[in-house]
Amino acid sequence: MSEDPPSHNPRASHANFLEAPSRRDFLKLTGLGGSALAAGAIGASSTLYSSSTRAVSTSARIVIVGAGAAGLAAANRFTRRLDGAEITLIDRREPHYYQPGLTLVATGIWEKEKTEDRNERYMPSDVNWVKAMVEDYDPENNRVVTDEGESIEYDYLVVATGLQLRFDRIEGMSTELIGTNGIGCVYDTPANAQSTWQALEPFTHEGGKALFVRPPGAIKCGGAPLKMMMITEHLLRRQKRRDNSEINYYIPSDGLFSQPDIDDFLREHLPNDRGININKHHRVKAIDPDNRKVTFDSDEDGEYSEDYDFIHLPPSMSAPKPIRESDLAAKEGTYADGGWLEVDQYTLRHKRYSNVFGAGDVCGVPISKTSASAKNMNPVVVQNVIDDIEGRECSAEYDGYTSCPLITEIGRVILTEFNYDLEMVPTIPLINPYRPHWVSWVMKVEFLLPMYNAVLRGRFV
Repeated sequence: MSEDPPSHNPRASHANFLEAPSRRDFLKLTGLGGSALAAGAIGASSTLYSSSTRAVSTSARIVIVGAGAAGLAAANRFTRRLDGAEITLIDRREPHYYQPGLTLVATGIWEKEKTEDRNERYMPSDVNWVKAMVEDYDPENNRVVTDEGESIEYDYLVVATGLQLRFDRIEGMSTELIGTNGIGCVYDTPANAQSTWQALEPFTHEGGKALFVRPPGAIKCGGAPLKMMMITEHLLRRQKRRDNSEINYYIPSDGLFSQPDIDDFLREHLPNDRGININKHHRVKAIDPDNRKVTFDSDEDGEYSEDYDFIHLPPSMSAPKPIRESDLAAKEGTYADGGWLEVDQYTLRHKRYSNVFGAGDVCGVPISKTSASAKNMNPVVVQNVIDDIEGRECSAEYDGYTSCPLITEIGRVILTEFNYDLEMVPTIPLINPYRPHWVSWVMKVEFLLPMYNAVLRGRFV
């Protein structure tokens, strides 16, 4: 559809688990007993799957690590679904950032304050909030140890730590450089996004040579580098500086986007409609901010340098160090390099520790790391923990649903929604999920933030 946008002022797997601890066996028995008493003449099988209609009585100790979108949503869901559970959330961070809005801040459309919030507004009052960071995971003994030396035991552990930006993998790069020497990086704080706009705004008025980089490996919001690039191209056109500007996009492999239909669209759209140069099989090795030069390692050309006037330079990403160095991290295969949490991609249960579950960006699963993914992971994790408490097999499965509102220019968005099979699964059938549309833009800038806040309170499936 090609309607004009309204005016807008841009400012199960069945893994071999370790033997469950005896305390959990007791919890399962008591949970199962409660279900059986409630069942009456209905029969156990139907009752076991009706727990969403009542609070389950349990004394289970549930520890959640991380107060991001996944951790807060899980805490709120558990408090409503369980009666008598001891729920602890561990995270020192008190600010809460609406990260899906950071591209809007970094391109001058939103003020950064719109993306800033406080965790205390979403923390359930009956959750024990430990303001520390987990330094050591000890799944053999069902405990975590904080950086303040406190040992906290659990019956169930939900890891929702998010991920770590690895600026250390780019020689010469650090967060302090964002906003200086033409350097931007939208990830992963409002301050970084605002600093990016401070570097980007003068470039859009002057024009020049812009480089946009997609780092290797799994990253948070894989579409963000594309959004930054396409909005920048649009801003240059608005300022009548496009003709004297060069835009280059660097990717570590062949693909532009994981969903094949959108990948096809971008392969055609970027070079032919937008005049953007695509450079495949490139990885950033180093940056020289003072001379505005970046060094690439290219499969075809080897190591070489490019100058720039503006560069959007996100680093590669990994699981946080305490996870990477723990027994919970994947030790081999696709997810070992990033140290991602080794979970079954459907049940989100750890493959080796049956009382450990994961939600959000930290999970080693074959799908984009987005807030939409975290939203859909949470009901699965909560239900499967409750299933285990009540002595059942995990009944809930995550199908890999993720969403990327891919901004192609100010006022137009492709609302891409897909699953593990990379099939489009649109939630608004009247909007073409393969082409930019102004309705998707309105959703992005007006409706997604209040929906996100509802997710933090555990209100959305």
